[in-house]
Amino acid sequence: MKNKKLHKIIGILGIIFSVLLGVVGTLLAFSAKWMFKTWTNLSMDELVFHLTAPLEGTNTDMIKDYCNECVVPVVLILSCMIFLICANRKNKKRLKKIALAFCTGAIVITGVTVGVTWNGLDMGSYLKGQDTYSTFIDKNYVDPSSVNITFPEQKKNLIYIFLESMEMTYADKKNGGAFDENVIPELTQLAQENEDFSGKSNKLNGGYSMPGTTWTMGAMFGQTSGLPLSVSIGANGMDTQDSFFPEITTLGDIFQKEGYSQTLLIGSEATFGGRKLYFTDHGQYDIMDYDYAHDNGLIPEDYKVWWGYEDEKLFGFAKERLLELSQQDTPFNLTMLTVDTHFEDGYVCDLCPDTFGDNQYANVMACSSRQVKEFVDWIQQQDFAADTTIVISGDHPTMDSDFCEDVDKDYERRVYTTYINSSAEKQTDEKRNYTTFDNFPTTLAAMGVDIEGNRLGLGTNLYSTEQTLTEKVGIEQEEKELGKKSKLLNKMAQIDKKKYEKELVAQTDPVGKAKTGKYNAETEEIPITVKNIQYADKGIQSVMAAVWKYDDQSDLQWVPLAMFDGDVWKGDIDISAYEDPKGAYNIHVYLVDGKGDLYNIAQTAKKISK
Repeated sequence: MKNKKLHKIIGILGIIFSVLLGVVGTLLAFSAKWMFKTWTNLSMDELVFHLTAPLEGTNTDMIKDYCNECVVPVVLILSCMIFLICANRKNKKRLKKIALAFCTGAIVITGVTVGVTWNGLDMGSYLKGQDTYSTFIDKNYVDPSSVNITFPEQKKNLIYIFLESMEMTYADKKNGGAFDENVIPELTQLAQENEDFSGKSNKLNGGYSMPGTTWTMGAMFGQTSGLPLSVSIGANGMDTQDSFFPEITTLGDIFQKEGYSQTLLIGSEATFGGRKLYFTDHGQYDIMDYDYAHDNGLIPEDYKVWWGYEDEKLFGFAKERLLELSQQDTPFNLTMLTVDTHFEDGYVCDLCPDTFGDNQYANVMACSSRQVKEFVDWIQQQDFAADTTIVISGDHPTMDSDFCEDVDKDYERRVYTTYINSSAEKQTDEKRNYTTFDNFPTTLAAMGVDIEGNRLGLGTNLYSTEQTLTEKVGIEQEEKELGKKSKLLNKMAQIDKKKYEKELVAQTDPVGKAKTGKYNAETEEIPITVKNIQYADKGIQSVMAAVWKYDDQSDLQWVPLAMFDGDVWKGDIDISAYEDPKGAYNIHVYLVDGKGDLYNIAQTAKKISK
């Protein structure tokens, strides 16, 4: 009798294990497929960053896309598995065969997925690099605090524009790009009329994006410090530290010492990726991000598109800020970051044409090209233009899934680069081979700054005859060495892992559970209940539900919920305004805590079919 019970228990556990293995294997397969579709040319260090980066400030469209393409299919497959098991629960032999099939299939799927992912991300080289130390950074890093950096008597202003995902690749082939038709003609013109270090050639030239610089925060760090953002806790973990690479001297530090007024202007949330911490810690920048625009009435209270607000507004705010800065007695540094061209497919604003038909990303890139040119033209008409250097650089190559899929594999993709109104004279007409690290000293040189030795960080002043590290060792060797650990970089980062782990536990946002009741056809209302609210340590001011039926959220309504029994919040969603109540309703629940901070604590949906 005991043996029968034991066999039964083992059989049940075996079925449960098979189902779980099947679900996990299938989820891994769908996730890997989604990952490679979403991020082209994905590198392992980039993946680690995104997997460990906080969701705060993330575009919710990406999260929805993952759920639709990965979670939903897995739920459907799980439902089929449960149905098969229930339908055959009395036939033990068939049940064992089904369980064995699930288990075998899961193992095969998982094995194939791991193999494809391992090869696709070159995980072998990455893991080897994580266990291998290189002296490349240690030997080649030039500490800016150890060399003489001399500014001219009349200091120039700087406008530094980071263009999201902007590559020289998007130009046509005759101009150095990889496309048949030029998607960025205005940017191409700007580079050709100014300086991109292409030598005597009219073809565009740009900087290589090295390991540790292939996402936005890494790119901004690399171009302003001459270092890769490669740290032991993942780049997002810098938010848990008291400082961001406290031992290094960056572009912002140099300008702060020289009395510059500094502003970081971005249309997304600066906290995302540690940008706020970095630019506050190095240069005490005034942070004008999405939250600033919201809190200071620059945009409506409920306004948010894409990652925050669109570039059309960004350039408008930049013009206003520049007019303010130009009235000050001190020189200024305005650093900007665009966002409309972020993957996947970019954001279509009111200015975007349909020049490239249904190729949305091309239309968005073309729109960005025109907006940047218009902005530069505006700057050049202002009184402060003669005293201002403009640097325009792509942050990193695009991660869009298919925009560059037809680009020849032998084509070397580099970020767009140009220097406008430079005070420096080139010492050579040779085409330069460089990385985005070289932007650090070259930016200063373009402003008329004299740099002892012409090198800062891992970068080289491209106006000089000094060889870049890329020219010395070759791009492949440089990339290989930067994929390894560096004792010097670890020392400069000063990571407090205990604090990081402690902060991870402490950084728990409020969460809750939402459930809808039966639709009341007479009152045309959907009852909603929210309970089990946790981690609301700062108290609760209010709980409300955001409800919409249409994808464009034109029908968005806010429903305040009332508190019952201390831990239960209830309300009724009125859908009488809809001509046809049938359909699916999206419901997101928000909590406002005692400090006034807003949190999305739960999501649910309600489908009305009658």
